[in-house]
Amino acid sequence: MTGRPAVPFRVPGPTRAPRPDEPGGPGGLRGLVARWTGHPAAPPLGLLAAGIAGSFWVYRNDPHQSGHWLPRCPFNWATGLLCPACGATRMVYDLLHADPVRAFHENALLFVSSPVILWFAGRWLVDGLRGRRRPVRMGPRASYAVLAVAVLWAVVRNVV
Repeated sequence: MTGRPAVPFRVPGPTRAPRPDEPGGPGGLRGLVARWTGHPAAPPLGLLAAGIAGSFWVYRNDPHQSGHWLPRCPFNWATGLLCPACGATRMVYDLLHADPVRAFHENALLFVSSPVILWFAGRWLVDGLRGRRRPVRMGPRASYAVLAVAVLWAVVRNVV
């Protein structure tokens, strides 16, 4: 060993604050991304954008026809039974083409519960736009109730 004392390795820090037009600055791309992804409205707006994009795709591609892009339901493929969500894409297609009767026949439970789901999503979006964070959570009782309804719906639609 040499007679010099050990000096811990240090990464030199910035010597000055970044300018607003630099990538690491408050006005740069990183600052913009951090501001937008940290905003309370970012998750509901992202979900809304994905929903709109998916709706455009579903509107143009009929899931009733064979050979469409979507794969078969894994639960249906493995068991031959309908899962609680089977028919949701066809239901959305029918609703987008103003055929509520056919949409109801594709998945009655999702059709009936759609207004409630949309109300909660809209409330989440409005609160986010107002700067309030609303965590997407359900209590244990609500979770068990949703699970029980889904299982009951799966049983009923496969027996009838």
